[in-house]
Amino acid sequence: MVIWLILLIIQGLLPVAIIAATRQAIDVLINVVSHRSLIHQANMNELGFTIAVLAFLLISDQVFRGTGQWIRTIQSDRIQDYITGLIQEKALSVDLSFYDTPLFYDRLHQARIDALSRPLALLEGLGTLAQNGLTLIGMSILLLSYALWIPLLLIAGIIPALWFTFSYAGMVNAWRLRNTVEERRCQYIDLLIIMRDAAQELRLFDLGTYYRDLYQKKRKVLIKEKVSIEKRKLFTDLGSEAFSLLITAVAMLWMISRSIAGIASVGDIVLFYQTFNQGQKIMGILLHHTAEIYKNMLFLENLFDFLEIVPKINDPINPLPVPNIIDGIRFENITFRYMESERYVLQDFNLTLKAGKITAIIGENGDGKTTLIKLLCRFYDPEKGQITVDGDDIRELKQSEWRRHIAVLFQEPMRYHATAIENITHGDISKEANYETIKRVADAAGAHDVIKRLPDGYDTVLGKWFGGAELSAGEWQRVALARAFLRQAKLIILDEPTSMLDVWSEAKWYSRFLSLAAGCTVLIISHRLATTLNADVIHIMQNGKIVESGSHEELLKQRGRYSDAWHSQKRENL
Repeated sequence: MVIWLILLIIQGLLPVAIIAATRQAIDVLINVVSHRSLIHQANMNELGFTIAVLAFLLISDQVFRGTGQWIRTIQSDRIQDYITGLIQEKALSVDLSFYDTPLFYDRLHQARIDALSRPLALLEGLGTLAQNGLTLIGMSILLLSYALWIPLLLIAGIIPALWFTFSYAGMVNAWRLRNTVEERRCQYIDLLIIMRDAAQELRLFDLGTYYRDLYQKKRKVLIKEKVSIEKRKLFTDLGSEAFSLLITAVAMLWMISRSIAGIASVGDIVLFYQTFNQGQKIMGILLHHTAEIYKNMLFLENLFDFLEIVPKINDPINPLPVPNIIDGIRFENITFRYMESERYVLQDFNLTLKAGKITAIIGENGDGKTTLIKLLCRFYDPEKGQITVDGDDIRELKQSEWRRHIAVLFQEPMRYHATAIENITHGDISKEANYETIKRVADAAGAHDVIKRLPDGYDTVLGKWFGGAELSAGEWQRVALARAFLRQAKLIILDEPTSMLDVWSEAKWYSRFLSLAAGCTVLIISHRLATTLNADVIHIMQNGKIVESGSHEELLKQRGRYSDAWHSQKRENL
């Protein structure tokens, strides 16, 4: 930044020095040519010195331009990395509830698209503005020697263009804000067409042409509005240029009349033309960059809005130490609904997870089972009620410390396009797990045999993004299970852990899991009753309420929802 500022000052003053040196060289040259019979060594020395100074200034100008470009390249990478870091930091710190609202995605889209280029453009605009401002001041001082009103004439020529440019920047910004959702939708459709996850259905249902045409249709609407704005800019630019040329003609006619009257020399005419012409160009540059700064400031408001998002879920000032889960975990009178939703997922909900026991929850989609996991991990806070661990409200615990004691297999686990060993060690990157530990948890999850068959074993990159080996959905789930097991957490939460496993693999997996989870508090959410068969207690959930509870045998005797589901699944498997 310091070097950049020094270069700005030098590059701002060099054009003024070059014009002054040019006038001096022309006047000396004319003097020498007009007195050829009286050429003295002193005159030749003066001419040589003047030309040498001019050459030095011109070479310096090129050197400083190249150096400035090198500095800006370094600045560009550093600024982009810094801004990207700010966006990533904010994205990692916001509440999960923000991802439930389209407004958040609008802000994130605007921040990511604009903030990577706008800060650098703003910095360059400010630098160019400062540099050319210095040059303009120097030019104005030179023009003041001819008449006080000349600099004012120079400024007058740019006023119409200034107004039109600011108006254009406002229109473009309004267009962007108005069409953010449509731009995001186009981006989504484009991603849908090229992403692997959608490739099968696009071909099977012949949706490729439909989405491609939809993309083109939406883009045409956006482009049509943008072209209309650009057309207005074209006509205003032409009018501004015509007015600027008229101002130049008036100034030059005045200077030529002075030359005819013998008041100005040829060097003065050259100086005046160069200075006035350069002044107009600089005014145009200043106008352009002022408008760009204004436009970038408008767009950067999106970044500032995004960075000013304040999480509602925060750590307490004096957090309690995380309990050892000796008694258990309790949901006490929990009432909860998602942001911008009027439907309550849970109302006055109560549930106890006994320490060291396996608790299973069964229910239909939408009954709130997965919501329990999100609340337990404190991704969300309930509107009413509390979740306690050995009597301590989890809101009194530090989030990172509490989550470190939880291992979760989500219903749709993340597929990391990294090596198999990295996929598993992501479960606890704070520790350096040895190969035997990784192999043990992979075996417990049923992933070891899968990984062993890969070309490079645990060093094989998974997924096709980087030329690795693709796994089936069930195999990916086993790797995610291994990741969860590696955490060696006190609380293990499994959301549909065997949904992608066959019945033979499920039986083997469950026996290995029981030995690995011995002594841990376990919560299993599943539609498959075979997975929950040996749980210590099974809860049946309906419409956000627990309607039945007991062991497998106890629930069969109740002849309720569980019994009906059990006998129904038995008939289906026959």
